[in-house]
Amino acid sequence: MPNLPIPQLTFFADLSVQVDVPIDVGQTVHGIRRVIPIVGGTVQGQGWTARVLPGGADFQLLVNSRLAELDARYVIETDGGDLIYVQNRAVRTASPEVMSKLVRSEAVDPQSVYFRCSPSFETSSKALAWTSESLFVGTGARYPDKVVMRFFEVT
Repeated sequence: MPNLPIPQLTFFADLSVQVDVPIDVGQTVHGIRRVIPIVGGTVQGQGWTARVLPGGADFQLLVNSRLAELDARYVIETDGGDLIYVQNRAVRTASPEVMSKLVRSEAVDPQSVYFRCSPSFETSSKALAWTSESLFVGTGARYPDKVVMRFFEVT
């Protein structure tokens, strides 16, 4: 086997994404479908900040009583005025009791939930083009009115 580099994680940003009341589509052929509107938020990177623009959404599929597949899509605007489209796919799993509290938008201990994500970015900014050429991972926690996440670049 060749001497392959071992991936490292480098902090990219902390996000606090404000959400509105979920729209429950109901039981579909794939599971229970929900859409959670994104209404704003903040982003804090190392030496830069941004805001989450309203208008995005988190498209959720409750696969079973323990597993939710998430696909959030939204735009952030950096303090320099650059726009970045974010697509963040995630897996959230917990005991059925904890998951049912999350579905009801109740507070739970974030340590009782496995929440991992893989955000990807698109931008027309030449200075930020590298974000479309790198792999990112993250971890998160759901609160009644927001989702907080920490993103890392895989280097």
